Amino acid sequence: MQAFIYDLLFIVASILILFKAIGYGIYEIKEMKNKSGGISIISLSILITIFFNFVIFIK
Repeated sequence: MQAFIYDLLFIVASILILFKAIGYGIYEIKEMKNKSGGISIISLSILITIFFNFVIFIK
């Protein structure tokens, strides 16, 4: 039960960090006019979050 709670807290924290990274990517695209930078930040943060959470689940 304790491991499940830690996994759940980790997933929630990683999703919150993902939303912050997506917000920064949107800021890069809209305000700084850096479309390639914003898209790369968003795509890399999504991939890292998915794969990292997958590793946590299969451990």
